Amino acid sequence: MNKPVNNKQTSKKKISPANIVFTIFIILLGSIILILSYSIYLKLTTQTAGKQDINKAADIVQLEVMNGCGAAGIADKFSEYLREHNFDVVTLGNYRSYDINNSFVIDRTGNTANAEKVADALGIDRKYIVQQISDEYFLDVSLVIGRDYNNLKPLK
Repeated sequence: MNKPVNNKQTSKKKISPANIVFTIFIILLGSIILILSYSIYLKLTTQTAGKQDINKAADIVQLEVMNGCGAAGIADKFSEYLREHNFDVVTLGNYRSYDINNSFVIDRTGNTANAEKVADALGIDRKYIVQQISDEYFLDVSLVIGRDYNNLKPLK
């Protein structure tokens, strides 16, 4: 006597196309998650590394020189002095007013070491360094020359 054969036991399981698509979709999502996780890891580690150097002045500081006292040609004289001392003067111009008594340096990037380097090169007291970080400026520092320009290094 032969036993009846159960069709469910002898037939091989068929893989449906929907299961194949679902498996591929899961593998793709897993890959994307791994790539994004690695990208976040790299972003966080490079930001941490960059913060360690934030208080180190750049080899060449890019700056603008603005006349805030109204003396003719003063921005040119200071620019010439700064260029002779390895600063990259990008632009010259006038400040919004001519009644600035004390020259000051504006830190544009958040790295105060660059502003301190400019202030030290000109003999400006570090208490006259202000920070105005802005994405609109493509330079490190702005220098505003005040009425005290005769007391600064370029004219001594």
